[in-house]
Amino acid sequence: MIVAKNISKNFDNRKALDNLNFCLNKGDIVSLLGPNGAGKTTLLRILTGYLSPSSGSVEIYGHNPQQERVAVLSKIGYVPENAPLYPEMSVYDFLSFAGHLRHLEGQSLQKALKETISNLQLQNVLNQRIETLSKGFKHRVAIAAALLHRPKILILDEPTEGLDPNQKFEMHKFIRQYGQQSIIIISTHILEEVEAISNRVLLLHKGKLIRDTSPQELKLSGNDFDIASAFRAMTGENEDVDR
Repeated sequence: MIVAKNISKNFDNRKALDNLNFCLNKGDIVSLLGPNGAGKTTLLRILTGYLSPSSGSVEIYGHNPQQERVAVLSKIGYVPENAPLYPEMSVYDFLSFAGHLRHLEGQSLQKALKETISNLQLQNVLNQRIETLSKGFKHRVAIAAALLHRPKILILDEPTEGLDPNQKFEMHKFIRQYGQQSIIIISTHILEEVEAISNRVLLLHKGKLIRDTSPQELKLSGNDFDIASAFRAMTGENEDVDR
């Protein structure tokens, strides 16, 4: 469970987040939406303990990310956009290294590797150096590394970037399946994916949480009864959603 109470974050004289309140539970697959400067990245960094809120509090399964960051990170898998990888390593060596960082050893590590490699369909590139992979495969390797310890919370920034249509379909399927027993937070600008993947939307605008609803309910807020028109109507933006 994630509980955010009155979260605000200031950078000098600018308020990046303004009094956010929400609660996420197992089974929530959440699309985090908002235009440029809405506060999405700031919120993700607070949830993972990278930033401290200026006021308010966050609990991750009863733990405070600032005071108990190791305990919190043991429950989180986080894949930022352009996640850092070691290009000179093979896919298998990198995933094994990531598993050791999560204190997986022996049979536990081998089981985690086998399951994750299968889920992300990496069998055919295990012995390739990461620098030789396509952008889509690199992103799948990053997601696989975040999944090895079976986190209760999975945070994905642009999870289908660089994937072809077939790979996107498989990624959507995996997210829906994994989300049945976990919390997944997805930051995306691909609006057609919101309804395909998520069962909940958090819409940020100018640091405020202006909607906490389902994709189906959000669609009703737009003139064209789709998420894109609802987004424009509620944020006053004429451009597509972006970071």
